[in-house]
Amino acid sequence: MTGSSAQQAPHPGAVRWWLIVVAALIAVMVLVGGATRLTESGLSIVEWKPVTGTLPPLNEAQWVQAFEGYKAIPQYRELNAGMSLAEFKTIFWWEWSHRLLGRVIGAVYLLPFLYFLWRGALGAELKRRLWVIFALGALQGGVGWWMVASGLTQRTEVSQYRLATHLVLALIIFASIVWTLRRMTARPHPVVPLWLKVSGVALLALTFVQLYFGALVAGLRAGRVYNTWPEIDGAFIPSAARLWFEEPWWRNLFDNTLTVQFEHRMTAYALLILAVLHAIDAMRSRAGAAVIGGAWSLVAAITLQAALGILTLLHQVPIDLALAHQAVAIVVLTLAVLQTERLVARRVGHDRQKLVLPLGQPG
Repeated sequence: MTGSSAQQAPHPGAVRWWLIVVAALIAVMVLVGGATRLTESGLSIVEWKPVTGTLPPLNEAQWVQAFEGYKAIPQYRELNAGMSLAEFKTIFWWEWSHRLLGRVIGAVYLLPFLYFLWRGALGAELKRRLWVIFALGALQGGVGWWMVASGLTQRTEVSQYRLATHLVLALIIFASIVWTLRRMTARPHPVVPLWLKVSGVALLALTFVQLYFGALVAGLRAGRVYNTWPEIDGAFIPSAARLWFEEPWWRNLFDNTLTVQFEHRMTAYALLILAVLHAIDAMRSRAGAAVIGGAWSLVAAITLQAALGILTLLHQVPIDLALAHQAVAIVVLTLAVLQTERLVARRVGHDRQKLVLPLGQPG
């Protein structure tokens, strides 16, 4: 590298800040998506126009045209018949904001990514990861429309299967960015026992399972059906006849509102118990301050998340509590990703330098 290019090469922190901004935008996107669901706004825009859809209706005629499109779908006819144009505008703005934010995230990710590639600022391993994340983001746009399309013809809401897929994919992208950031800034930690690594990976996997079940609960509006705790349907464990009445049996796991809410509750208990055991193991193993602190931070976040979930349930899913519950879920996921990467990552002294090269060097 010449002296001139060395002076022009910014610190690798530029790449980290870019990824932090993208991760923050995805977190906001998830919350806006949650609000869109809670306000029943997701079907207010019945067309997918990736480019021209960036602009909202700009005059009264365009608003009327958009409203007429909404009137043609089952949700309007069966749930919102008689809705005024002003009421339609409210739900339209939620869905439009959600889609616009998706476009913004795409631009915020792609343009700096291309710039960093052009300047040779990314190491080979980091480039591979970022291309995978880009591909997942492109897929997410199609999955979003696939979800919306499920509610435009025969249903009054989107499919809970597709809603859960859409949410989990967004969180996989978010987790991938957090993992990448952790890899770029990781410092060596003491060697930890295998079982501590296994429990860390299990915590992350179970967190994703719980997020999927939470999306099913939202998709089925199951949180509005059984609003008691710790009992559900009159018992801590409902009767098998009520849990497994649909055929084939596995459909109950996804379609039966009682079963879906029950499995969401039970997974929350399992997640909290596993987190506590993991933290105790970390202390007994003398795994280091970062690992022990990360474990207990995860316990605290899961406890808060469980408390918010109970309050949300008892108050029949008010939007403020529901969004707080969703926000802390993102915190739990972030801590689980950081803890797992902390436990399983290779500890090579030059990893950080290999991941990001100074701008101007070939990647």
